Amino acid sequence: MEKKKILLIEDNPDMRENTAEILELADYHVLTAEHGKAGVALAKEEHPDLIICDIMMPELDGYGVLRMLSKNPDTASIPFIFLSAKAEKSDFRKGMNLGADDYITKPFDDVELMDAIEMRLRKSDIINRDYDRSPDGITNFMKDAKGLEALQHLTENKETRFYKKKEGLFHEGNLPHGLYFVIKGKVRTFKTNEDAKEYTTGLFKTGDFLGYLPLLSDTPYQESAMAMEDTDVVVIPKDDFYQLVYNNRDVSNRFIKMLSDNLHEKEEELLHLAYDSVRKRVADSLVQLRAKFMEENTKEPFSMSVSRDHLASLVGTSKECVIRVLSEFKDEGLVSTHLSEITVIDAERLSRVPY
Repeated sequence: MEKKKILLIEDNPDMRENTAEILELADYHVLTAEHGKAGVALAKEEHPDLIICDIMMPELDGYGVLRMLSKNPDTASIPFIFLSAKAEKSDFRKGMNLGADDYITKPFDDVELMDAIEMRLRKSDIINRDYDRSPDGITNFMKDAKGLEALQHLTENKETRFYKKKEGLFHEGNLPHGLYFVIKGKVRTFKTNEDAKEYTTGLFKTGDFLGYLPLLSDTPYQESAMAMEDTDVVVIPKDDFYQLVYNNRDVSNRFIKMLSDNLHEKEEELLHLAYDSVRKRVADSLVQLRAKFMEENTKEPFSMSVSRDHLASLVGTSKECVIRVLSEFKDEGLVSTHLSEITVIDAERLSRVPY
């Protein structure tokens, strides 16, 4: 098993050498830096599993080190422990408000240092672990993360809401009040243009978060959300979401990753809208619905009740065009339809429909 890598930033040579020796005896791979600037450079280059940093240093103090590393996506989620002789409450609060994970005052004993390191590494492993995108997965995530101050009350304040098919969760232009987590069902987000035409911007299923971008930017919703079928949703209160993101860098990093994935998907969708034929876009939308909502380990063809209006808003075309293309696909044996239900018979051929 590969050793965990720890970066020690300490300007006092004796303290740096003694602490590094303790860490090496505990079977950690130790990197050292004699001041803040060197520590920042080493953190960016080596990506350690944890950073221990003195506060009072020349050129760049520990607070400055934490600020710089927190602004870099590659280093923002690294657990960070302050090491200082200063033990005033104001210094402690300043460090924690900046996003530090722990604060150890000198002099300290070996056991205290090791306990703090092991606890932070264990919590970091929990946050970065992959969880099933299911109610059990989110429950396990919250249960494992209970030790994190920012998450302690998150599950206690959950509000569960039931939405009937076609009922709105939130509406474009309204201010956000919470983070939505789909417990059961299907949700779509959409925008409406001046002609009252809808364009689907996202599809969400069990295990998906939605509505976090307006919360992060503290702006009104730029889209609306509607249940595609009877749906159960957990609403995490706005203040709890802010605690979740802003007071814990590990959890914040997970949402940043989700956001970057979402932006990449939107970029791909815009490219398809610009260059693909309507036939290709209908095929891709059906493949997308299948990939998003098909239950795992099922051998049955994927079927879903979806209105032609909703499918048209996902494709970015008129309902009449969607009906025409679906009729062509039926004749070619790619799909079958019954009322609003569409069954994908040959997903492989659909995915290969030419541009």
